Amino acid sequence: MADPSKRLVVVGDRVLIAPEEGEERTTVGLYLPPTAMDHQAVQSGRIIATGPGTPFPEPAQLDDEPWKIQARETRYVPMQAHPGDYALFFRKAAVEITFEGKRYLVVPQAAILVLVRGSKDILDKL
Repeated sequence: MADPSKRLVVVGDRVLIAPEEGEERTTVGLYLPPTAMDHQAVQSGRIIATGPGTPFPEPAQLDDEPWKIQARETRYVPMQAHPGDYALFFRKAAVEITFEGKRYLVVPQAAILVLVRGSKDILDKL
C-alpha cells in the first residue's frame, strides 16, 4: 500500500514526465514494439510536475561584503513547462525512475523540444 506522506518533489529546472506507453504506429501502419522504439532520438509524454526553475542571485548581493548579506528569498527563472502539458524531448537526456510501481522520466527543461498546451481534443489528435 502506498504511503500517503511520501511524494516526489522535483528540484531545479527538472520536469517529471509520465512517458507514453504501448505500441507506436509507423507511417505505413505497422505497429512497432517498445524495443524498436529505443533507437529513436525523441520521446514524448505528459508532464506530471515541474521544479521551481533555475535559481539566480540578487544583483545587489554580488556587490555587498559577505558578512553584510542577509538571507533573502531565493528567486527562480520561471519554467516554461507546466503540469498537464504534452512534451517531446530528447530520449538520451531522460533519467528513468520508478516510484510506487509507476515509471517516470526526469528530464531537464533544456532537453524539451516542444510543448503542446491546449484543449484535450487537440492533444488527442497527436
